[in-house]
Amino acid sequence: VQLQASGGGLVQAGESLRLSCAVSGIVIGPTVMAWYRQAPGKHREFVAKISAGGGALYIPEVKGRFTISRDNAKNMVYLRMNNLNPEDTGVYYCNEYPSRGYWGQGTLVTVSS
Repeated sequence: VQLQASGGGLVQAGESLRLSCAVSGIVIGPTVMAWYRQAPGKHREFVAKISAGGGALYIPEVKGRFTISRDNAKNMVYLRMNNLNPEDTGVYYCNEYPSRGYWGQGTLVTVSS
């Protein structure tokens, strides 16, 4: 299984980014998929998940600013992040929910104040 996250970068507070995750080795259609992040010096944490039917759940810190979506035909998962703040800085990963042992390299998001 490979999980290729992309779309990160350096942005200023208040700006937006859209992350993409290309999944290979599994068919995501029936699977709950999620985004996770790891801030500098902290453990990796869950950010958002999306069910096979499209229902989404977010941690309070990002609710209203982030939107998770999926394209089952393309085996892709996305994370739209609006109104970013410095606390959103970290490496973002996609994985199943609950997470499995195969983590990709993630994509780095850096938000400057």
